[in-house]
Amino acid sequence: MGAADIVPGVSGGTVALVFGIYQRLIDAIRTGSSAIGRVAKRDVRGAVEALRSVEWMFLLPLLAGIGIAVFSLSGLIEFLLEDHPVATSGAFFGLVAGSVIVAWQLVETRDLQRVVTLVGVAAATFVLLGLKEGTSEATVGQADDANLLVYFGSGAVAICAMILPGISGSFLLVTMGMYGPVLAAVNDRDLLPVAVFALGCVTGLAVFSQVLHWALSRHYDTVMAALVGLMLGSVRVVWPWPKGVDSTAIEAPSDPVATTIGLALLGVLVVVAVNEVGKRFEHRTTHDEAEELRSV
Repeated sequence: MGAADIVPGVSGGTVALVFGIYQRLIDAIRTGSSAIGRVAKRDVRGAVEALRSVEWMFLLPLLAGIGIAVFSLSGLIEFLLEDHPVATSGAFFGLVAGSVIVAWQLVETRDLQRVVTLVGVAAATFVLLGLKEGTSEATVGQADDANLLVYFGSGAVAICAMILPGISGSFLLVTMGMYGPVLAAVNDRDLLPVAVFALGCVTGLAVFSQVLHWALSRHYDTVMAALVGLMLGSVRVVWPWPKGVDSTAIEAPSDPVATTIGLALLGVLVVVAVNEVGKRFEHRTTHDEAEELRSV
């Protein structure tokens, strides 16, 4: 999951589905976030009881594995973005495009209302990102003057993608222009912004997991269609041929075209293949559980 979360376009939630731990992860997040909410209400006893209910022997090793992967791979990703920006952006473009395909499959009712929502959000996102300068610079991993409050806010928003299969947290960082600064902070072991970013992640999980659960439970298809539209419109940020490193204006493809297109297609195939494996694993697990219930 850590390796997936550090790459724009790949969802850690999708990987959790592949390994059959998604529901356990969601339950642990909800329980932990309820403990934080009770602390805010000064219900210390309730918070302690909620923390005791968290499946720590599952959650702690999982978080440790995610952290090790992020710190281990951050240097490689930053190197590729700095020394091979076009080819790497092409791979990221394919990963995001594949995630759009996967996320759209998660929409259960694909009617006119959801299509209009998707197209509207995609168009608005594409236009708004065209007004934003400096996104490409942050994307390729160059330093940014982002203050600690921005690190906190970006962590709070990006972590929400962890609980949505098909939605990438790193991709959301790209759209906010914070992928490069966060990646550089992790790679340089700059502990203060990393700690603030992590605090934002914890806060985001505590607040948005409950809100997101409410929204998805009541307006699932509309929310998912809007998220797909956000992803589709934001491919502008990972377009491999921007008009300069400090602009979100896009230009026609130039060398290396063949390699970049090939990596983009490979990215699409990787995401779609991972999703197919996840669906088969989930189907097999559901079938086994049904057989077990029948035998009881």
